[in-house]
Amino acid sequence: MTFISDSEADALSALLSRRSVLGATAAAGGLLATPLSAFAQGAAASGGGEAEITVDQARQAPIPIVIPSFGAGMGEQISGVISSDLESTGLFKVMSGDVPPGSTPDFSALKAQGARAAVAGRAVGSGSVRVEMRLWNVVAGEQLQGTAYTASPSNWRRIAHIIADVIYERMLGEKGYFDTRIAYIARTGPRRHQITRLALMDQDGFNSRMLTGGQWLTLTPRFNPARDQVAFMSYANNRPRVYLFDLGSGRQQMLGEFDGISFAPRFSPDGSRVVLSATRGGGSDIFVVDLGSRSKHQITSSGGAIDTSPCFSPDGSQIVFNSDRGGSPQLYIMGASGGGARRISYGSGQYGSPVWSPRGDLIAFTRIGHGGFSLGVMNPDGTGERILTQGFTVESPTFCPNGRVLAFCRQSASGAGGAGFASGIGTIDITGFNERPIRTVTGASDPAWSPLNG
Repeated sequence: MTFISDSEADALSALLSRRSVLGATAAAGGLLATPLSAFAQGAAASGGGEAEITVDQARQAPIPIVIPSFGAGMGEQISGVISSDLESTGLFKVMSGDVPPGSTPDFSALKAQGARAAVAGRAVGSGSVRVEMRLWNVVAGEQLQGTAYTASPSNWRRIAHIIADVIYERMLGEKGYFDTRIAYIARTGPRRHQITRLALMDQDGFNSRMLTGGQWLTLTPRFNPARDQVAFMSYANNRPRVYLFDLGSGRQQMLGEFDGISFAPRFSPDGSRVVLSATRGGGSDIFVVDLGSRSKHQITSSGGAIDTSPCFSPDGSQIVFNSDRGGSPQLYIMGASGGGARRISYGSGQYGSPVWSPRGDLIAFTRIGHGGFSLGVMNPDGTGERILTQGFTVESPTFCPNGRVLAFCRQSASGAGGAGFASGIGTIDITGFNERPIRTVTGASDPAWSPLNG
């Protein structure tokens, strides 16, 4: 069934086809990325050179980087987004300064200012926009990157995110995550009667748009890592089921028929399968659904326990999940085909919402105990548990594509009649520093971070 009309779906298709924005050199179709040669003698080739600093060093002292305006109007907006992206990480200290876009910078003046890196850029054009960017290593006096991007004016914000990703990668030696999106649940109305809609926004909270109309309770969106598709749970026609939403067409379909309620979906790393929970009697079991054949395979036999919140490891060989089979909700790991489950959580409290880092090195979770919620990470073998943040409710962790940052939902307590209640999305570094809220147009929950260029 559909929740929106075909005409609305077609309009959404035109609105949401972000993958058609990029060309082959940047990601896929429409935006052309062209190398720019270096001015400085002995400079590294465009895209070459060594990373300036490591992420761990950057945490001790953010990298001072000069980012001037890229010109009036759109140029100013582009440099503003680049600065905001980099500063949001806590790893960069953005400084003002004059870096001419068409010549070699005055490295002596930049060093005196305390800069370790500098960006020069300009945006020109109207029918199509050409944005030139050069990244300079001030200490070594060489160009690290030089690229020109050409696209339609409507894509200026995405160009800015792509440039911020390039700077992040060249300076820190790992891919950035600014050219990504977050699916979430938009919440409006009084505390006890909220309207929930599947929504999508850029990772910085801009370009938010609603994907469903709010007629039915909607929860837990999850991105497909291989295609423009989101899985989510909907109570459509009062039959709670997992649905697939195609971001290219704006259409959705139910994922399989189960005897009970299906919920808590997540995709396999290659995007070909969905692992989810389905109720059976008084408990729930975990199933894997093949998206090609739509065949389903049961991989746990709970015997009345609740097995839920499954998540594949990045290599697809294991699944972490939550179960109360031992008497209270705890985290377990088993092989991707089921069997051999072993418990990994042993702290004080009840554990849930496990999600594997894209790097494979950590599992994030929520823990309930001592009158509140905690959000933390642990190693896949259960060692090294660390709490990152706490609150009345902190839940639904989701990793950014490089595994360095978590987005999550934070909710406040409510008074009589729901007064004072707030639900929003924040981010925090996996070290537990630099917690920040994401601006959303409504109340928000259940964040799910897209893959790179998603």
